[in-house]
Amino acid sequence: MPTLDPEELENSVRIKVGFNGNILVTNIKNDMRYREFCAEIRDICKFNDEQPFTVKWLDEEGDPCTISSQIELNEAIRLYEVNKDSELNIHVFPNVPARPGLPCAGEDRNMYRRGARRWRKLYKVNGHFYQAKRFSRKAACAFCSDRIWGLGRQGFKCINCRVTVHKRCHKLYKKLCGTIEEPSDQQPLAQNGEKGASGLSKTSSNGDSKNLRVQKTLPVEYGQEESKVEAMEEVVEDGDEEEEDHFHDAESNWSAKVEPSPGGSDSNQLTLDHFQLLRVIGRGSYAKVLQVEHKKTKRIYAMKVIKKELVNDDEDIDWVQTEKHVFEAATNYPFLVGLHSCFQTASRLFFVIEFVNGGDLMFHMQRQRRLPEEHARFYAAEICLALNFLHERGIVYRDLKLDNVLLDSEGHIKLTDYGMCKENLKPGDRTNTFCGTPNYIAPEVLRGEDYDFSVDWWALGVLMYEMLAGRSPFDAVGNADNPDQNTEDYLFQIILEKPIRIPRSLSVKAASLLKGFLNKAPAERLGCHPQTGFSDIQSHPFFRAIDWELLEQKQIIPPYKPHIKHERDLEHFDPAFTNEPVRLTPDDPRSISEIDQSEFDGFEYVNPLLMIKVAEQGCATDKVCYLCTLSLSDAKIRGTNERV
Repeated sequence: MPTLDPEELENSVRIKVGFNGNILVTNIKNDMRYREFCAEIRDICKFNDEQPFTVKWLDEEGDPCTISSQIELNEAIRLYEVNKDSELNIHVFPNVPARPGLPCAGEDRNMYRRGARRWRKLYKVNGHFYQAKRFSRKAACAFCSDRIWGLGRQGFKCINCRVTVHKRCHKLYKKLCGTIEEPSDQQPLAQNGEKGASGLSKTSSNGDSKNLRVQKTLPVEYGQEESKVEAMEEVVEDGDEEEEDHFHDAESNWSAKVEPSPGGSDSNQLTLDHFQLLRVIGRGSYAKVLQVEHKKTKRIYAMKVIKKELVNDDEDIDWVQTEKHVFEAATNYPFLVGLHSCFQTASRLFFVIEFVNGGDLMFHMQRQRRLPEEHARFYAAEICLALNFLHERGIVYRDLKLDNVLLDSEGHIKLTDYGMCKENLKPGDRTNTFCGTPNYIAPEVLRGEDYDFSVDWWALGVLMYEMLAGRSPFDAVGNADNPDQNTEDYLFQIILEKPIRIPRSLSVKAASLLKGFLNKAPAERLGCHPQTGFSDIQSHPFFRAIDWELLEQKQIIPPYKPHIKHERDLEHFDPAFTNEPVRLTPDDPRSISEIDQSEFDGFEYVNPLLMIKVAEQGCATDKVCYLCTLSLSDAKIRGTNERV
């Protein structure tokens, strides 16, 4: 596609092309001819001239319509302009149906649900295929030579030639993909005095020179990263069983031989050798959670273990970094699981987090069926405080469910698992990623609308319904005799269209609260008013008996205290996990060699509130020792004020 001038861009049509597991964003002229349009699609999808293909766009109702002529292309552009849509959504299939009206091979109605999985999004500009990226190390813009820095995804990187540019500069960078960047006296210098991306700067210590080298233009490998994302759960769950005979006992193997951390060789840095692996306590779609003991302090923690080979796509790495940032923000808030430390090996990432030993609400609900309103009120109020804490810091949680609400030894709640969080949302900002657990997904997400913190209050409504009624408001899905009514598609239809019936056994106040949270219109939902959202929740009659200040200080006695025999007790954890052998799969040197270790630079972290002088611990040196860490509560008890 020829480069569009700034004036042409203003009058162009922004299109999002979905093909083989990727979304590519580009612009076309609003008077484009059908032949030019087909040539653009061939270029985007890397089709040869003989490859047949079908293009479908989504109309106002979300129904797919074929674009096979100039008339149909004109109609798609006309409706785009009439409706003032932000973009024209297109799907491409590398085949043609047997006859008109039939679906294409590989076409599924679920794929038209916006973001039914997290697709990689690419932007085609001036021949480059850019991907938004958070740069974890120093990088320079190829256009202006300034450093690329800031919160979130600060810039773009071309997936072919690897050139890096600011978001503000990517449309201005005219060098074609794969061409040599010639040194120029007119090229501006970076603010810090170094040369930019012209090839004149010295190689940085963190390996940024790979962004400055000229690389051969490679074909876009659509779907490669997505296939890894989709296969995560299968690889983690099935792969462990297949290699069972090849495992080594964790305590004998991992304690004796630990891979060096790629992030550095600091002798004070935490490594896997500093922990004893005790039991498996959980498993997610791409991670395993272990109960571990810090060998030096004998303290018990939970350790979340993630294989790098499963998260080495740029967006996956972004999610891991986001989870780390939220863990850091959550540390020391009473109703959120906090972070002790992070470290890595060549093959894995490790989060060492608080061990909360009272079990999760799902485990307790399976035993009790339903909770008294007093119990549900207490848990819901503490969850409200936790969500509000995150929202005030621009974080949408997006994965509230019974499984992620833990009880501590006293009976207070703690939210965990921040893998679905979205950070850096300012007032008025919105996001649009389709993610979460199906039963808890808000209607606005299913409708493909941009959303904000409203999705968390909807999920709280679903969770409260489960606590009070002993079942999901959508429990008919999955239990019907008709198999068509046991699908995720049918569940989403129920969430969107069916009114929610409140059990008559609930009090008027509880019913009112559920109706407020489960309002399908986010603007009218309880907690979603821009100015008074959280105070509306606090002042609701259902919460009238709650003293919110005392609650946040954990001065209100919980209605239930889990019976815990000792700090290693796993009575409140599912035996399906705790009966698993504590073993980690052997490393595959070939897989490790394919991992770009520089993507994980700076992952190592130790909570500064947990680092104290070794002298306070009675160690032989007066250096700060990461291996002798106290919990914050113990540090306060001992009066430790010297923190690094």
